[in-house]
Amino acid sequence: MDWSQKLYFTAFLIVAAAIRGIHGYTMVSGTVFCDQCKDGQISLFDYPLNGINVAMACPDNNGQMTTWGEETTNWLGNFALKFDGNQDLSGCVAQVTSSNEQGKRGCGTGGGPGKSPRLIFRMFDTNMYTIDPLISQPSDPMSFCPKSSYPQPHPNPVSPATPPTLPYPPTPSLPHLPSWPPLPPMPHFPYLDASACPHQSWMMPEYRCYWKVINPDLKVGVVFGLIAARKYGSDITLWEGMQGRGEPYKTLLREGTTALLNSYNSVQFPYHPLSVIQHLNWALMGSTQQVMHTALNFLRANSGNGRTTCKFNPCK
Repeated sequence: MDWSQKLYFTAFLIVAAAIRGIHGYTMVSGTVFCDQCKDGQISLFDYPLNGINVAMACPDNNGQMTTWGEETTNWLGNFALKFDGNQDLSGCVAQVTSSNEQGKRGCGTGGGPGKSPRLIFRMFDTNMYTIDPLISQPSDPMSFCPKSSYPQPHPNPVSPATPPTLPYPPTPSLPHLPSWPPLPPMPHFPYLDASACPHQSWMMPEYRCYWKVINPDLKVGVVFGLIAARKYGSDITLWEGMQGRGEPYKTLLREGTTALLNSYNSVQFPYHPLSVIQHLNWALMGSTQQVMHTALNFLRANSGNGRTTCKFNPCK
């Protein structure tokens, strides 16, 4: 065996040992909204809800549902449950269970139906699941809600009245009333559309207007925190981080920044803004292998997972 074969064999042993040492985990994330109109769906009147408890229940060996974990939503309405190991959550259900004092104010009296996790990514020993938006409801619909959103009571049957014995004079015809003009169409909110755009699209000049919540000149340390600042430096901007490639940590920053932009641009993006920041920092505190896994997770989400396209239109 010559020196080149020895080198390749040694590298193979190092990679194999690293892979065997990976500690797998399963992550579930989602958002809870306040269903102000009690119509059972997310509408323009609803908003993310803070302080709501969400529980994950899964079947045991006897088929009985048992609680695996519970988490409280943050100020963005997001929650994230993390389980050790490569868990199969196909038979599990996440549901709103209760709320703290902050969540009870106005929209914490009842929760909607539970929803099953949806697998969005699986690689090695890492599983990423997402939950479609859960809802919590107030005791009564808000006064500004459309009347069609209110539950309509069934009318009581009325017995036909006995016809009168005396004839009545004919009813005079009413004057013709002018018809009302049609209501204008509801405005379209692009934030509610499913959209996922790669980093190349975010860097094009014609799409610069989509940098709304964060701007390209913000420092990486300001957006992602102290851990990111120690790794990437205190002077690097988000725009500079979007250009990194060819190295796991640079790829992580590029795809993490892209995922953060996509999460602010579309409510249906698999990651939520706080979840993007958490995953990037967890990766920076772990091994190089975990950095690669997290970067691949972000890359897959930014490409739309094969189901979602980029909904950008050139800026005017």
